[in-house]
Amino acid sequence: MSKPLESDHGAQVGPGPAISRAEVQLRAQGLRLTPVRRRTLEILLEASGAIGAYDVLARLAADGFGSQPPVAYRALDFLVEHGLAHRLRRINAFTACSHPGETHHAAFLICRICRRVDELHAGHLRQMLVQDAHAAGFAVERTSLEASGLCADCQGQDVSDEGVE
Repeated sequence: MSKPLESDHGAQVGPGPAISRAEVQLRAQGLRLTPVRRRTLEILLEASGAIGAYDVLARLAADGFGSQPPVAYRALDFLVEHGLAHRLRRINAFTACSHPGETHHAAFLICRICRRVDELHAGHLRQMLVQDAHAAGFAVERTSLEASGLCADCQGQDVSDEGVE
């Protein structure tokens, strides 16, 4: 059975340690956390759930980093490319990675009401998918496992017309 990663939400552990780890990780790769990349990662870590690129852009603009979409998208793409964030395609949003710098396969539980995101260890799920795909003559190159539903806090609320599809 999958279990949540130890630190699903940056807000629970604070962005400071995560930023320090990100700097060390990038420095080891000869890269750096520029001010806009740093602030973008802080925004993801501070978010209580997944956050859209335009919400990130609004926060960056408020902090003086510019208001053109490429500002946010370049920073987000960089963070995703280097394993510091994940793009949640189902809801077109982003979340900080719970285990940056570690090779892992994750599945995401996305609350359709509050947009909370829990990242699960999912190596075994990916392995089963790859095996079944191989049996069907298909070679898996990339996976993205996302499930939508209700988190424990939102279960029992009137959810008839709210949230993300």
